Amino acid sequence: MTIVRTALTQTTWTGDEESMVAKHEDFVRRAAAEGAQVICFQELFHGPYFGIVQDSKYYEYAQAVPGPLTERFSKLAAEHNMVIILPVYEEEQPGVYYNTAAVIDADGTYLGKYRKNHIPHVEKFWEKFYFRPGNLGWPVFDTAVGKVGVTICYDRHFPEGWRVLGLNGAQLVFNPNASKPGLSNRLWELEQPTAAAANGYFVVVPNRVGEETNEFGEEAVDFYGTSYIADPQGNYVGGVGARDGEELMIRDLDMDLVRTARNNWQFYRDRRPDAYNPITAP
Repeated sequence: MTIVRTALTQTTWTGDEESMVAKHEDFVRRAAAEGAQVICFQELFHGPYFGIVQDSKYYEYAQAVPGPLTERFSKLAAEHNMVIILPVYEEEQPGVYYNTAAVIDADGTYLGKYRKNHIPHVEKFWEKFYFRPGNLGWPVFDTAVGKVGVTICYDRHFPEGWRVLGLNGAQLVFNPNASKPGLSNRLWELEQPTAAAANGYFVVVPNRVGEETNEFGEEAVDFYGTSYIADPQGNYVGGVGARDGEELMIRDLDMDLVRTARNNWQFYRDRRPDAYNPITAP
């Protein structure tokens, strides 16, 4: 049996970037003290979730990836022998921004990044104002805890991405979020466990929690937390996180379940890509 002790976090905006980053450094240290081998933070962890408004001042949170934040957390990764999934606002060049997650291996090596492919532009999620669609495909990273893939929030509504990650060899997929009550409530319960079961891998789902009234006042939304991990059979691992309040969640994942689920169902054997041409039609 191969066990990967996995950590995920949920918290709300502290009010300034430095204290937010420091809070997440503390999450790493606390997770390490409990023996965690990998940790993932919520979407755009180092700032507020600014997509609820359209304001160019938030471009100032963007930075190079790799860059200052990846360097800072690479040192922590090496110190604690922990893989870190780091969701960052990325600036490729002035005016070219992405919603990105860097992947740092347990020895501190920066392995690469995923850029969010699907960008929403609906009420309180005005993300096209801030991000270009990702252009790096669906990479899978060979890490100390296995083959890791990433999707980000809105990506979860599109089953094609989940499948490509599985075809690329992912065993553990991280889906950092900023999700609030409304249309997504039921989908939150359904989509990630369904993706895990349909593809035979673990899905790790951190979410923001609480209201960021210190940044947005009456415009703030109430992120619903309830972070969780779904196993390759679509079951919760150890239950879901709190609806309100900060939480560091630690779960032990039996990675042998990946092979067991895939052997039991044989979804990859029985696929019919020759019949799926309409999926790729413009």
